[in-house]
Amino acid sequence: MRPFVIAGGRPIPSRNHFDHHTLVISRPGTPRSHLTAEHRRVVELCLPGALSVAEIGSHLDLPVSVLCFPLADLMDTGHITTRAPIPTAQLPDEDLLRAVLDGLRRRF
Repeated sequence: MRPFVIAGGRPIPSRNHFDHHTLVISRPGTPRSHLTAEHRRVVELCLPGALSVAEIGSHLDLPVSVLCFPLADLMDTGHITTRAPIPTAQLPDEDLLRAVLDGLRRRF
């Protein structure tokens, strides 16, 4: 029953671009008195800094498929913003590094 209540009986959220790695950031100064308990908890969890959707779901004990509803609501009201995670750095090409090293060895 709880997921149905959190989703407000809706079949899909108004926005559906949240994956496990999406970072959620609270916007300070937005009024929270009218928010539901789940909405308020999301905002409060993200106030110290960005949290991933997976981390928020873990704190609230909610699956991401259900958490998308309050996240979409909070984005619609301007309480949170989201951004993609910083991509993992790629290792440089090993052949390029060898060529540079060989060139340096020949020069010195």
